[in-house]
Amino acid sequence: MTGKMKPDRIAIRSRIDSRHPTVTKSDRGQIPWFVRGELILNCNCTIFCPCVVSLGRHPPTEGYCQAWAGIRIDEGAYGNESLSGLNIGMVLEIPGIMARGNWKAGVFIDDRSSHRAYHGLTQILTGKAKGTTGLFKLLVSEFLGAERARVEFETEGPARRLRVGRRIQGEIVPIAGRDPSKDVVATNTKYWMGSDITVATATMGRVRAYGRVWDFDGRSAEICAIDWRGPER
Repeated sequence: MTGKMKPDRIAIRSRIDSRHPTVTKSDRGQIPWFVRGELILNCNCTIFCPCVVSLGRHPPTEGYCQAWAGIRIDEGAYGNESLSGLNIGMVLEIPGIMARGNWKAGVFIDDRSSHRAYHGLTQILTGKAKGTTGLFKLLVSEFLGAERARVEFETEGPARRLRVGRRIQGEIVPIAGRDPSKDVVATNTKYWMGSDITVATATMGRVRAYGRVWDFDGRSAEICAIDWRGPER
């Protein structure tokens, strides 16, 4: 036999990458991002949520937490992709003390979002993008899903409204204080969402999503300016 013998090996093609074509190989906890805007939340607590001042160490008033939340993004970006002007709806279920984890969460992302923005927001809201929301990766044991939807976040006077079709229909207003011109605010807290939390109540709080049927009218609510970022805080 003449010539060099060919090595007894089979050529292996490059590894198949099944990710969306807009997702780069470094796209997990490496992309810089930020979100500024406002978050509203309504839960099943009968009085103001004790998690704000106890930092999740005190049980919810009912022993467990069920909540919906809305996020209005005034300014934001995931890498070079703008998130500004988008809205988000969330459903949260926590079996006991918040800090112990075992949360369940589902999200509705504004159907106006681009593919890249949708991907970025799912990374942020599952904690995979690290940073401020990185705790979700530690505390959420079951992610119920993420889906596109028409998410409407409205402000009219003191009232904030969130509507995600028939899945979430909510309206919250700040509670009345001694001085009616000023909101009742828990300030300078170490709460992960933000340091200043406006105490509110729900005039409507209905959830029909992910197999949950909840009505939290008249229950605890919160309003919070947010300034989240990652991957490092």
